[in-house]
Amino acid sequence: MALPGSLWRQPANRGLVSHCTHHHIVVFLLTFFSYSLLHASRKTFSNVKVSISSQWTPSCLNSTAPELQPYELWNSSHLFPNAEEATLFLGTLDTVFLFSYAVGLFVSGIVGDRLNLRWVLSFGMCSSALVEFFFGTLTEWLHFYNKWFYCCLWIVNGLLQSTGWPCVVAVMGNWFGKAGRGFVFGLWSACASVGNILGAFLASCVLKYGYEYAFLVTASVQFAGGVIVFFGLLTSPKEVGLPELGADEDVSVEEDANRPLMGSDDADDDDRNYSIQATDTDNQPKAIGFFQACCLPGVVLYSLAYACLKLVNYSFFFWLPFYLSNNFGWKEAEADQLSIWYDVGGIIGGTIQGLISDVLQKRAPVLAISLLFAVGSLFGYSRSPNSKPINAVIMAITGFFIGGPSNMISSAISADLGRQDLVKGSSEALATVTGIVDGTGSIGAAVGQYLVSLIQDNLGWMWVFYFFILMTSSTILFISPLIVREITLLLHERHLRMLAE
Repeated sequence: MALPGSLWRQPANRGLVSHCTHHHIVVFLLTFFSYSLLHASRKTFSNVKVSISSQWTPSCLNSTAPELQPYELWNSSHLFPNAEEATLFLGTLDTVFLFSYAVGLFVSGIVGDRLNLRWVLSFGMCSSALVEFFFGTLTEWLHFYNKWFYCCLWIVNGLLQSTGWPCVVAVMGNWFGKAGRGFVFGLWSACASVGNILGAFLASCVLKYGYEYAFLVTASVQFAGGVIVFFGLLTSPKEVGLPELGADEDVSVEEDANRPLMGSDDADDDDRNYSIQATDTDNQPKAIGFFQACCLPGVVLYSLAYACLKLVNYSFFFWLPFYLSNNFGWKEAEADQLSIWYDVGGIIGGTIQGLISDVLQKRAPVLAISLLFAVGSLFGYSRSPNSKPINAVIMAITGFFIGGPSNMISSAISADLGRQDLVKGSSEALATVTGIVDGTGSIGAAVGQYLVSLIQDNLGWMWVFYFFILMTSSTILFISPLIVREITLLLHERHLRMLAE
């Protein structure tokens, strides 16, 4: 008997290898390192906060500032009277950045679908590098300190940095189809973690000369990366004469590669309903609108789910070193080094879980299982003993089950959502959908930073972990309709496969 189209699937890795060219490798590396550089600059700001705080307050450590006379006029007019107020303002800058970044993501996705993705990405990288140079280097060289000026610069930086993620995900979605997308995007989404490590390395190399040189180095490298992207990035295969995704495959492979994981599920019911997409490609489809993108199946649910999950993931990013120092009394440098294991777990988790979702051809069930284990790992990590090896192991496990799903939603699933049947695989939906998902997630992350500090100050760290468990459970709740639907489809396919044997 003839098998339904859903059972005519070739292995994901076979489809991936057969279509991989040197252009795919170049696109993978350029988009990977372009976003790594954007993330490196954010990590640099986190790593030099102590130095910035000491420079913004009266201190004998301010050796870089010349003692101009009269003293009362030039040297007693620092931004803050003490380190506590300086630290509070630095936290405010984090919140301001996240909110502006979230707003910018919604706009950048729309802009990216209407303009050349290479131009938008390169402009964002180079302009953000200039803002970081003004913020951290030029102001220190000129000894110009002003709170409102810093806030304005960091708002602009958040808006400019928001051009990165929607553009790189859209470019990757143009080059890599559904065959192997979970594995490829899972591996590729490690760019944020690599950026964190790179930013910490660059800052540590020059921090002894002054925090302004940390900004100078990362801004220079980021600007150079933006120039390379402008001249070297290919946004789609058609720019070099390669066929569009699925165009050179046979009918069964083309049918499977272009059908997204969260597309119309009725198409899996039988051969009669499962058909390939429209072949009329004479007219280039236009970019869809913001509200049209919101109405695509799964976009709102995954956006809300990602808001909860990114809150937890970014809270670990911002608060983990502080938690280790505050709760266990470990040195700040040791806590910084130990916190890397959370990123390591996220890299491994995103890659393995993406590969499993490729094999199953379903994402939501894999996310659900991982998030259920995440609840247990959060509970276990909250009770970790005062032992660095044990803490590192549990931290990596927690990163595996939280960072992995977070990477999947922000990359592979966003690409799936932007290539649904309703937009007929149009690349002009990818950046908009990615901006909506990541923008909603960033709003959750921004709110979360305030809530974490509020809960910790009033109730303690244990209640912070309870809050993380609640947010992780909410993530499962938001995608529960998709989980039920995809599990039903898996059971239906298994039933059809048994009938065919």
